[in-house]
Amino acid sequence: MTFDKKNKIIIGLVGKIAAGKGTVAEYLQKKYDAHIYRFSSMLRDVLNRLHIPITRESMQLLSTILRKNFGEDLLAKVIASDVNNDPHKLIVVDGIRRLADIKYLTQIDGFILVKIEADPKVRYERILKRNENEDDSKKTFEEFLADEKKEADAEIPRVMEKAKLSLNNNENFDYLYKQIDKIIKSLN
Repeated sequence: MTFDKKNKIIIGLVGKIAAGKGTVAEYLQKKYDAHIYRFSSMLRDVLNRLHIPITRESMQLLSTILRKNFGEDLLAKVIASDVNNDPHKLIVVDGIRRLADIKYLTQIDGFILVKIEADPKVRYERILKRNENEDDSKKTFEEFLADEKKEADAEIPRVMEKAKLSLNNNENFDYLYKQIDKIIKSLN
């Protein structure tokens, strides 16, 4: 599918831990040549440079330190600037967690917030399998649920309320991909 050359489509993805944000972003990249930005990429870069293990806890702590000392919207400014200067016609912003994260994105023409929903048990099984962070595979279900209440993820439900579109990710990949294709068709 080709996109209108004049107008960018910027899809912001919000969802609880392991809802499928990365899966949606990867699909959009592979099928529609989307360019992806992740809030966590900046944090991972810093932690790697400092030789600190990349765990959910270390990323949450670094995010808190940066935002408390340099402004709640620091990461949002960086992402919005990168997105605004990106020449791609389809852009995905993965990992929106706070209202401050969309403060500048909502000012860019073509931005749409999409929430991804999945049941807690489904998301827990995914986090155990994917092992994205060093500590993910060792978590109990109770620890997983407690992570969602921590500062870095506590605001996600409020951000999800701002979404214009929704994806249900409780089923298989085909079901999810059909929903994504329908959204792209409606936006183009």
